[in-house]
Amino acid sequence: MWKYKTPGIPDEEFERLDDVPITKEEVRVIQISKARLKRGYTVYDIGCGSGSISVESAIQVESTGKIYAVDFDPRAIDLTKKNLEKFEISNVTTILGNAKEKIPELPQADAIFIGGTGGDTKEILELCHDKIKSGGRIVLGIILIETLFSVLELIKKLNLSVDITQITISKSRKTSTGTMMLARNPVTIISVTKI
Repeated sequence: MWKYKTPGIPDEEFERLDDVPITKEEVRVIQISKARLKRGYTVYDIGCGSGSISVESAIQVESTGKIYAVDFDPRAIDLTKKNLEKFEISNVTTILGNAKEKIPELPQADAIFIGGTGGDTKEILELCHDKIKSGGRIVLGIILIETLFSVLELIKKLNLSVDITQITISKSRKTSTGTMMLARNPVTIISVTKI
C-alpha cells in the first residue's frame, strides 16, 4: 500500500476512529527520525492508538525487525490490527493490556516509542529504561506540561542523554473563499539515549 521507504503516510490513509488517537503525520515523521531505526531492530510502540507509529516503524525495520504494539484500549488494538492488515504489515505483535504489566514480559528493545499512556508516562519510561539496550533510543511524544516536567525530572535522575524538540504544525484547509491554515496542538518530542 505504501510504496515508499520514507516515513510520512498521510493521516487519511489510516483507518480511524474519533476517540482513538493517532500520531499525526508530521509529528510521526519526526518521531521516527529521532528513533534512528535500522533493519532488524526490536521496537515497542507503547500506547499504540491507531497503530500509525507501528506501521511506519515496521516499514523501517523491515521483515527482520519486530514491533510490539501495546495499548489498554481494545478499540485501539482492533484499529491497529486493521491498519496493519491494510498496509500489509506482518512483523507487528499487538498486545492488549496495561503497559506497566506488559513491558517486563517483552524482549530487550533497540528503540521505544511512548505515546498515550493515561498519565503513567514517568513510570512507563522507568520500565522502558530497564528494557532498552545500551545505545538504544526512547522517543516520547508529550502534549501536557505536567507530563513534560515529570519526565524531565526522571531523565535527569537516570542520567540519560536527552534531545528536546517542540513542534507546532499548521495544516491547510479549503474554505469557500480560499485556503486557511489551522494550527494543531504543539507536541514536545523528547528523545533519550541509554548510555
